[in-house]
Amino acid sequence: MPINVTMPALSPTMEEGNLAKWLVAEGDTVSAGDIIAEIETDKATMEVEAVDEGKVAKIVVAAGTEGVKVNAVIAILAADGENIEDAAKGGGSAEGSDDKGGAMVADPKADAAVTGSEADARDAEKRGDSRPTADAKSGSSGHGGSGDRVFASPLARRLAKDAGLDLGAVQGSGPHGRIVKADIESAKASGGARKAADAPAAKSEAASAPAAAPVARGTSDEAVLKLFEEGSYEKIPHDGMRKTIAKRLVEAKSTVPHFYLTLDCELDALLALRKQLNEAAPMIKTDAGDKPAYKLSVNDMIIKAMALALKAVPTANVSWTESAMLQHKHADVGVAVSIEGGLITPIIRRAEEKTLSAVSNEMKDLAKRARARKLKPEEYQGGTTAVSNLGMFGIKDFAAVINPPHATILAVGAGEQRAVVKNGAVTVATMMSVTLSTDHRAVDGALGAELAVAFKQLIENPMSMLV
Repeated sequence: MPINVTMPALSPTMEEGNLAKWLVAEGDTVSAGDIIAEIETDKATMEVEAVDEGKVAKIVVAAGTEGVKVNAVIAILAADGENIEDAAKGGGSAEGSDDKGGAMVADPKADAAVTGSEADARDAEKRGDSRPTADAKSGSSGHGGSGDRVFASPLARRLAKDAGLDLGAVQGSGPHGRIVKADIESAKASGGARKAADAPAAKSEAASAPAAAPVARGTSDEAVLKLFEEGSYEKIPHDGMRKTIAKRLVEAKSTVPHFYLTLDCELDALLALRKQLNEAAPMIKTDAGDKPAYKLSVNDMIIKAMALALKAVPTANVSWTESAMLQHKHADVGVAVSIEGGLITPIIRRAEEKTLSAVSNEMKDLAKRARARKLKPEEYQGGTTAVSNLGMFGIKDFAAVINPPHATILAVGAGEQRAVVKNGAVTVATMMSVTLSTDHRAVDGALGAELAVAFKQLIENPMSMLV
């Protein structure tokens, strides 16, 4: 019996990923545990292991395909003694939906007899789209007149709906007459394929509209593009990471009531201790020669201080849920790392228990693998708080957006020499402004202030982080 290899969920929140590379070919024999493919999520590249043994009868989803849904069939294995050709015909399949021929894989739980347009209709029903996409009992021609089934990619359907075009009047240029993005753009440019119901309204609006009607403001593609001269910009499609960041930021700002607390910390004692500790670092032998066992940064000490502050104020080490407050037993500190196309927040687990040198070396390893997109999901998901440091760019202060399920995030500005008053006299000290963003549902003003003050005391008395 054919064995379906499906797109794995590499994290609890993963809905789709990109099939970056196949490490096997059709006809190859694989065993359970063999690495067969590489999958790219919005944050990392992961290896996929085979869970069954057999011969690769068919690769359903080609390497380089984007947007492959979790649990979709990506390959078919022939079981021991089974004919490869029979297995290839009897296994699951994926339906192409990318305008360039890539595949948007069909749900393997769906009826194998469901056609492309029937699947589109089902998707439309899930979205609440009342416009019929096809008549499942009608003819099977790829291009529609009345009563014919219309074959079009999901992207083409969405663009046609936004532009008010009748798909039945658009000539498809894709495989088997399938309507693709280019066909919609061509129809829009020619002014044809307008929906019959829309045409009179458009004519009436044109007759009554003033000659220099203002452009409607909005965030839709068409509304924004109308504000700029054609050819004056370059369209750079959003990748998966940027889409995920945008989605999570909108969710965070629309659901989390942010509250901000800013204070200044004196860094001179911390800088002196950091220099002393780095100078005392033992040398170790490596392939590249002798090097210090560690090299502490100010950010390493900030991470440790934030973890110890949460230990000192445990009621602030929480996550909000609608039914209960989750008070965490350890301080798992996420650290914002800028990578190409966005950022990621690898996590130092149990940071309150680790030495400064351990925090430093672990952070360097996580940051290196983050930039190579080699982090495992458990290394950047979860956590109890986060630190975002823009001091290296000279930013004096800023407010960071909380990353749920965290209830806090610390925004760190640059350390700079400032004139300060001590004992009634003006003197110069190295100062750093930090802003604590809190989820006011979980950490209110007084509790947030207590946490911020605990952090400040640790930064200004750094020897306490060593005991």
